[in-house]
Amino acid sequence: MAKLFLILFLISTFARVSPVRAETIARCGQGWLESIDGYAVLHLRGTPYEMGYQHGALMKEHCRSNVDYLIHRKGGELVEVGPLKLSPRAAIDGILAVQRRHVPAYFFEEMDGLAAGAGLDKNDIYAANFIPELFHCSGFAVMGSATRDGTLYHGRVLDYAIDWRLQEHAVLIVAEPEGGIPFVNVTYAGFIGSVTGMNAQHVAIGEMGGGGLGHWDGVPMAV
Repeated sequence: MAKLFLILFLISTFARVSPVRAETIARCGQGWLESIDGYAVLHLRGTPYEMGYQHGALMKEHCRSNVDYLIHRKGGELVEVGPLKLSPRAAIDGILAVQRRHVPAYFFEEMDGLAAGAGLDKNDIYAANFIPELFHCSGFAVMGSATRDGTLYHGRVLDYAIDWRLQEHAVLIVAEPEGGIPFVNVTYAGFIGSVTGMNAQHVAIGEMGGGGLGHWDGVPMAV
């Protein structure tokens, strides 16, 4: 089921007509990392902690490099967020303190597993996973008369600056959570939330920036 879902997703996403070239890179528990036509594809399976650990262990160098750059280098710089100039790390720590009570425990279990697998401080992993509360994207959905054949197309555009280097750690995650619905997540190493994804029941998600800057007392956007 999961393999069929992955193949269908890759076909619809990359519009490949040639045979798929796949190579298994490494394994950890029930998870494994492979390269499919040059794209990193990370398979995670199990409890939240187990999936997090697999993520951290199989993408260790990417997670460590990405989190170090985001949190310890870019996180201390002043950036413009709407009308404000702020330090992302300081702002995220404040946002996390407000939102933590709205986040299900299993998200923190998965982040704890990720930190353990990658050998990172769990507080740095928490901070890295709340970055999307500050910066948002754009997206689109078109269907009916807006498309040639009436097909529904749903897309999301990552509007982050390329100097944040997320593109260097891009990965497609295929997750099979224990007792949950399998899903795919277009993301980057070290991030467990989703701003672009689809589950096995064909529910797709994306996100767009809005007017909620500063209104953080609720469920995080990427949860």
